[in-house]
Amino acid sequence: MLDIKIERTKAPKAKPVDETKLGFGKIFTDHMFLMDYTAGEGWHDPRIVPYAPFQMDPACVVFHYAQELFEGLKAYRTAAGDIQLFRPDCNAQRCQDSSDRMCVPKIPVEDFVQAVEALVNVDRDWVPHTDGASLYIRPFVIATDVGLGVHASKHYTFCIICSPSGAYYAEGLAPVRIYVEDQYIRAAPGLTGFTKCGGNYAASIKAGEMAEEQGYAQVLWLDGVEKKYVEEVGAMNIFFKIDGKLYTAACVGTVLPGVTRRSVIELCKDWGYDVIEGKLAIADIMAAAKEGKLEEVFGTGTAAVISPVKELKWKDDVAHISGGKIGPLTQKLYDTLTGIQWGKLPDTKGWTVKVKK
Repeated sequence: MLDIKIERTKAPKAKPVDETKLGFGKIFTDHMFLMDYTAGEGWHDPRIVPYAPFQMDPACVVFHYAQELFEGLKAYRTAAGDIQLFRPDCNAQRCQDSSDRMCVPKIPVEDFVQAVEALVNVDRDWVPHTDGASLYIRPFVIATDVGLGVHASKHYTFCIICSPSGAYYAEGLAPVRIYVEDQYIRAAPGLTGFTKCGGNYAASIKAGEMAEEQGYAQVLWLDGVEKKYVEEVGAMNIFFKIDGKLYTAACVGTVLPGVTRRSVIELCKDWGYDVIEGKLAIADIMAAAKEGKLEEVFGTGTAAVISPVKELKWKDDVAHISGGKIGPLTQKLYDTLTGIQWGKLPDTKGWTVKVKK
């Protein structure tokens, strides 16, 4: 167990007055968690301090070679006033998986969860009270060695910051339009597609900008070898309900193993759906749409939870889904997940963790 030192701010920030206009990731709480790593000593000096800028050497490894990783999870305020997390152990384990690929020292799962709980407890007054709003939590690790040689750093900083946030997409739960990218790729076998590292996201910005210029909310990525099979959307995993069955790409190294994705699969199997994790060609999806068999499409992720899709554009072909409305399974999943997260439905899965005062 970590011995976390706490230094509380002497100049608290004003909290948002209108929680319906929070946006996503634009406002930050009073404190942050920090812990350092030194080769030979391990992780040390866990502490919660007032939120403040870092002072770093321009030659830090992270600036030049992107040796870093991050996570994303949320804290929710229930109607009873409790604060709870959703499956933080899954984020902690995924952080370890990313660390292994990025040559970053692993943070023990229990230490990761303890650090998140401790920071959320200190800043618990920042957890929004408004329905649909939550406290977004961003843990990240950066390499802090100073020098321009390409090698794994011997020093790291683990930091957690928090941001009261509303809907990830401006549309909220309204169905979005998705552009299928067939020029650029997000990942390929043997690379870092399964990790949550900044480089994956930086490489996706170009295609995202191009899609946005055409009025699309996100990019759907195809596999990096044949550019034939669907993988994931820019900030989400994606599911297709075709002729009563649910399809999603398998997590085999090129797809991020999302916590919400995992939860959706478990729920759908409980409800009797066949869930197929494997290769699904974009051409087959578009054909299913023309045959009237593409019933629902939705993205899943911590930030957006569930995001219904009303349109897919691939080359010159456009598929319209669910008559532009939210499908019944999509709605049920959203209601169930948010119900569990905000404590409106019983947590029969043991997914939530209450943050103790």
